[in-house]
Amino acid sequence: MFLLLPFDSLVVNLLGISITVLFTLLLVFIIVPAIFGVSFGIRKVYMKTLLKIFQWATLRIERGAKEKNHPLYKPYVNGIIAKEPTSLEEEIKEIRRSGSGKALDTPEFELSDIFYFCRKGIETIMDDEVTKRFSAEELESWNLLSRTNYNFQYISLRLTVLWGLGVLIRYCFLLPLRIALAFTGISLLVTGTTVVGYLPNGRCKEFLSKHVHLMCYRICVRALTAIITYHDRENRPRNGGICVANHTSPIDVIILASDGYYAMVGQIHGGLMGVIQRAMVKACPHVWFERSEVKDRHLVAKRLTEHVQDKSKLPILIFPEGTCINNTSVMMFKKGSFEIGATVYPVAIKYDPQFGDAFWNSSKYGMVTYLLRMMTSWAIVCSVWYLPPMSRQPEEDAVQFANRVKSAIARQGGLVDLLWDGGLKREKVKDTFKEEQQKLYSKMIVGNHEDRSRS
Repeated sequence: MFLLLPFDSLVVNLLGISITVLFTLLLVFIIVPAIFGVSFGIRKVYMKTLLKIFQWATLRIERGAKEKNHPLYKPYVNGIIAKEPTSLEEEIKEIRRSGSGKALDTPEFELSDIFYFCRKGIETIMDDEVTKRFSAEELESWNLLSRTNYNFQYISLRLTVLWGLGVLIRYCFLLPLRIALAFTGISLLVTGTTVVGYLPNGRCKEFLSKHVHLMCYRICVRALTAIITYHDRENRPRNGGICVANHTSPIDVIILASDGYYAMVGQIHGGLMGVIQRAMVKACPHVWFERSEVKDRHLVAKRLTEHVQDKSKLPILIFPEGTCINNTSVMMFKKGSFEIGATVYPVAIKYDPQFGDAFWNSSKYGMVTYLLRMMTSWAIVCSVWYLPPMSRQPEEDAVQFANRVKSAIARQGGLVDLLWDGGLKREKVKDTFKEEQQKLYSKMIVGNHEDRSRS
């Protein structure tokens, strides 16, 4: 039999005691409070401490850059440039007004019209308001995670030591703790929903299903050290409705589901995600689609309509953009969920990027890499606004209703309201859009001609 030396025995005992103490602290201060939805305020103290450190580090960098006469920030930043919405006809008339003394409707075509299209083309190249929505926005302060300038150089020993200490804390302490919490939350979700799924349908099953989901999502929120502020909770989605929200990250789901009960909608996956989906649907009527079904818009609409018509079923959670946007804008909402006729509950989600960038650039990072980046961030801080419910008006079509809901979300979240399709993340502009611009210009010219003919 293998015998341990005294020193080895001491190490094993100390390791066992450390694991026991860590698990006890995990259970008492994180898991149990998450189950009951309470907080000791530790995360808020942690957030305030980080803010003070960030402020000091930023001031130290700015002072060091000034002393060495180095430019600190880029001459231009990938920020938000809000433009006044003006029509093609209005802008061309303005160009004609400033460049010609003739009446605006006299010529069918003026050479100055070319300047409008040239300017638009250059603006699009210099300030592409679509492409930049799929890349992380740089900060104007240092959060010890990434450098916010293209020319960063060594500033001071204290700053370097602080950055190194931050790396040790995030990777050696926070990361193992968060992985343990995530594993606990996912394991409880699969086990709990599977067990609840064997119960007969009724109030007991519904009650247990709701609270198992809520408990597990709250544990997963703790795994990200998420600090969430919910506003206007009286407007939270109700049964038989559809909850629509802007989409920044896959964690949007647990951000919302840790404060309410939802039926999820999504495509069926394989692997670990497939195991979770199959367990969840046993306890709750989530709506999962096969890949072939997702392409059939009418079948999807039928499944969603059947769900919302049953007022006893949970509200459906949908992200109509269909892809993740970088927390600066809201892009075109797909009209499918607005054709059903159900009450829509808009929700605006806005993340604070100085603690960690929640945006998932799926074309650059895989899911595992993205989750690793999330779990090695300082925290995930965000605000959630529940907007008053909205219904489709008699004179509105589905597209108009979707745009009205999108505009309300953008206003509340302080986001830029864009009409572009998020599908441009991977696809080229459709020919129909280019043809639409050509038709607008042609209509303006032909319209002027017809007006002169009548006169």
